[in-house]
Amino acid sequence: MKKFIALLLPLAVAACLSPATIAQEKTALVPLPSLDDFTKGENGWALGLGLGIEYESAYEGSDEFGFEPEPAGALQWRSGDNIFYFAGEAIGWRGLRNDVWLLEATVGFEEGREEADSDDGFLNGLGDSDEGAEFVLQARRAFDADWRYWLDGRIIAGEDGNIGIFGAGTRFGEQNDGTGHELSVVAVYHDSDRANKDFGINAAQAAASGYNETNLSSGLRSVGLHYNYRSYINENWLMYVEGLYEHYSGDVSDSPITRNDFEAELGVGFIYIF
Repeated sequence: MKKFIALLLPLAVAACLSPATIAQEKTALVPLPSLDDFTKGENGWALGLGLGIEYESAYEGSDEFGFEPEPAGALQWRSGDNIFYFAGEAIGWRGLRNDVWLLEATVGFEEGREEADSDDGFLNGLGDSDEGAEFVLQARRAFDADWRYWLDGRIIAGEDGNIGIFGAGTRFGEQNDGTGHELSVVAVYHDSDRANKDFGINAAQAAASGYNETNLSSGLRSVGLHYNYRSYINENWLMYVEGLYEHYSGDVSDSPITRNDFEAELGVGFIYIF
């Protein structure tokens, strides 16, 4: 519910602003389907609002799956090769440099976990973890200006530990409007604080849940594949598909919380661009 409320805020803000001009030449900041760009090549304000449905793991390490509605879209302001945005519970900036470097900084929130996330009671006794603020720094480096192939590095620093994500990807198609297909392979690392927050079991949790006390160290968390697809239905409607598969490794796969050795999700949705 908080996400839906947060996503409605840009609509109220945009009502007080001059709408962005719809450009016939829809040129995205970078032509990657994994990055929303509603500006269509124009400086100024842009707004996209929509809704998707995801079929995903109930929580990280879960063998339970279910459908969940997800708000989509963002309020954006573009100035040349810079876009500032507000999307749900995140606010950030991304900028293109020398046609092959994409830099991004975001402040947002990482979702917590509740015992009720497991319908089968596998989280009973572990308690609830609250949302936590996190700061994300990302850099992507393309091999050439058309962004056919690229490398990616991302650091997520939060109140409960840190994550590093490193990957390589490719996009398909000749479009420059951010539509088409994109596929990337990633490796995810975490420090011990984040590892134990997500998959560890302390003494109190062990006593309450009956699980063995589990303490994890830093290291490789998972390797995986990410897929993105974007397509304009018409001038204003955008369809998207997102897929994710991550295979856990090392201590994570041995945690009592990890009932599946992988995490997966598939989502589809529609966004209306004002």
